Amino acid sequence: MSAKILENYDVKADNVAVEVQVVEAENEFVRQYLLSIPEYGLGTKALLENLKASIITDAGINAEKMLNPKFMKELKDRFAEKAGKLLQRELPDSKPEIRNTLIGLLIHEMLGLGKIEFLLADGNLEEIVINSAAEPIWVYHKKFGWLKSNVFVEPEAEIQNFANIIARRVGKQITTLNPLLDAHLITGDRANATLFPISTRGNTITIRRFRRDPWTVTDIIDNKTASAELMSLVWLAIQYEMNILISGGTGSGKTSMLNVCMPFIEANNRIISIEDTREIQLPEFLHWVPLTTREPNSEGKGEISMLDLLVNSLRMRPDRIIVGEVRRQREAEVMFEAMHTGHSVYTTVHANTADETIRRLVSPPISIPITMLDSVHLNLVMFRNRRVGARRVLQLAEYISEKRSENEERVRANILYRWKPASDEISKHSESIRFYDELAMHTGFTPDEMQADLKQKKEILEWLVKNKIRDISSVGRVIAEYYLDTSSITSLVEKNKVPSWFVEKRAVVE
Repeated sequence: MSAKILENYDVKADNVAVEVQVVEAENEFVRQYLLSIPEYGLGTKALLENLKASIITDAGINAEKMLNPKFMKELKDRFAEKAGKLLQRELPDSKPEIRNTLIGLLIHEMLGLGKIEFLLADGNLEEIVINSAAEPIWVYHKKFGWLKSNVFVEPEAEIQNFANIIARRVGKQITTLNPLLDAHLITGDRANATLFPISTRGNTITIRRFRRDPWTVTDIIDNKTASAELMSLVWLAIQYEMNILISGGTGSGKTSMLNVCMPFIEANNRIISIEDTREIQLPEFLHWVPLTTREPNSEGKGEISMLDLLVNSLRMRPDRIIVGEVRRQREAEVMFEAMHTGHSVYTTVHANTADETIRRLVSPPISIPITMLDSVHLNLVMFRNRRVGARRVLQLAEYISEKRSENEERVRANILYRWKPASDEISKHSESIRFYDELAMHTGFTPDEMQADLKQKKEILEWLVKNKIRDISSVGRVIAEYYLDTSSITSLVEKNKVPSWFVEKRAVVE
């Protein structure tokens, strides 16, 4: 069977490098994702099984360490050291690269998810899907879309075993009585699992893989997801503690945009994030306390709901509250009440336009009173072009309350910026009716001062893009320094120079 190679590259996981080929084969209806995973004979496999038993017996690992992601690197190092000594004794004449490969494969089997670890290490993948033991793993490639791999997880019990491993490490469980799982991996990737017979063809695992190097505002301006002008307005809103909703369809980039915006928060502000499953990734320098919900145990006890966390967060003296996604009425009521009491809140909502976001918030199952929407200052709407796979900011809107009669009030979206598909540009659509007035009330800014501030922020963002200052720690440091000493950053921007610490950092990387 002949095949056309569309792309090939190497992927490395725990010091084991494998080649990836994306091919178009004859008599195949979909393109294929082929991994060249090392294969060994029965003798080597038996040796590896003996090594597993020896390492686990001698390592003295307890369940608590397996539950805590901070210990995973330490455990891997300990396992690698132990496995190296045992292999040196058992295979004294083997080459170092062979031993390193065997050690890496052992670590995958004992502390990871076997062959799936290679897929998790591929930065080109967004989704990894196991549908059953009868068919290969499917992957969603950023460039080629859905691809069928040559990797199988067999038998069905092994898929369930991986689901159990994922569940245990985050303090959850998946059983015949509780056959659905929503969790996250040690790497931060989101995982969902279902067990037979709920999924009638077999056990399933779906992993949404997040970038190991998170998107920053530099990236989204550079790839035209947003414009510097639009993001300067978002920055201004976040700096002065305005409330923002980020909405969009599935896979449109809502959570990524939420992550991108959070470095605009001053470093001395206390942030509480609340999620069902950990997806938010914030810079380490922020004063951040992440909270996640917990499902009840087999006896129906111990549940910690989103509502519990929201109510509790208000007692933790937060400056900013991030809510992963609002789905239910009581949660939304508490969240909007937090906005009304002066807390700055950011959250995501499943809706395709600003008007649809309003309808979703005031309709079942959320059904908040329409009068509560006046606490939302901006609604940023994300969009995904399914044909080319590009993500764009579709709209940036403010909410305007209008009285139709004495007893009837409506809220409409005033679109400030919108994306134009024909030119692939994000441009100004309407003048603000409410946002700048509210900002002036909060800050005392005159219109001229506000426009000067926006112009300054836009120039800084364009400077970041021009000088390729894009990793999250560098972008965060620039913004933090801007708050501490504005003139030092604006001076660098005017001269088009980069900070000395960034020059040193770049030199180390190169």
